[in-house]
Amino acid sequence: MKYYMAPMEGLTGYVYRNAYHKFFYPMDRYFTPFLANKKMSSGERRDILPENNEGKCVIPQILTNRSEHFLAVAGELTQYGYDTVNLNVGCPSGTVVAKGRGAGLLEDPETLDRFLYEIFAGYDGRISVKTRIGMEDEEEWKDILAVYEKYPLEELIIHPRVRRDFYKGKPRLDAFSYAMEESGHRLCYNGDICSAEDLQDRKERFPDLDRVMLGRGLLCNPFLIEMSKTADDVGRKTADDAAHDHMQEKKDRLYAFHQEILEGYIQIMSGDRNVLFRMKELWFYLGDCFTNADKYLKKIKKSERLVAYQAAVDALFHEQELR
Repeated sequence: MKYYMAPMEGLTGYVYRNAYHKFFYPMDRYFTPFLANKKMSSGERRDILPENNEGKCVIPQILTNRSEHFLAVAGELTQYGYDTVNLNVGCPSGTVVAKGRGAGLLEDPETLDRFLYEIFAGYDGRISVKTRIGMEDEEEWKDILAVYEKYPLEELIIHPRVRRDFYKGKPRLDAFSYAMEESGHRLCYNGDICSAEDLQDRKERFPDLDRVMLGRGLLCNPFLIEMSKTADDVGRKTADDAAHDHMQEKKDRLYAFHQEILEGYIQIMSGDRNVLFRMKELWFYLGDCFTNADKYLKKIKKSERLVAYQAAVDALFHEQELR
């Protein structure tokens, strides 16, 4: 099984990716938050610089519905050594869809077809696609998949929800089954893998599946992949001693991971406010790692200075256990 880190805007930039790769089970591929303009900003360029992504397979993601913009960004990425890019055809955000980008490209398969024709004609590298299965109804998927089958995609990453689902309800697994049966592409599953049990369920449901993309579930639990694998032999220790030592090791590692991210943001951002904004976004997910974390998370959220923030974080790690 190959594991991919999903792109999440404002969260999975290179500071987070590098820290995750250092402390947890390494991903086979890391996808960058989307690039949405014809020309990269200084921050976007910093995120994809090879020197900021050493030792990892990083795939830049592009969000656009204009072939000239796609080709301009892809061409710039080529200059930095990237020969593979990912097209976002799944973002359900209202502002994105209103412009016909992301999941908005799924509204008209003919428009999607024309766009894919133009970018494949103009780009010499490899293109993968991350997609939803429609805008309003699962029945749209058959026609959408037929469009994808016309092109030599590097791989097709499927989040089996329609746009109107956003992230609610259960993934439409029958739609992914249809793709497994009908598609000639290499397929990757994405959507609602939040536990080791979820991962096992997808493996059992789709025995031929050999790659998954993890997003929110991984942010909530960076140990997710490790938990899905067979535990190491505890040797001569008792089960209780081994469990205690293991949980302490995990807590120490999670704390070091947090500090690595914090220091990374301090180095590239000016002022406490900007750093705290990013760290508070992270705790929206990371708080799920702890039992009884609510009062600590409130202090973290209310922190206006890094000193107060660090004190709240230290108290959480010192006084509460991991789930």
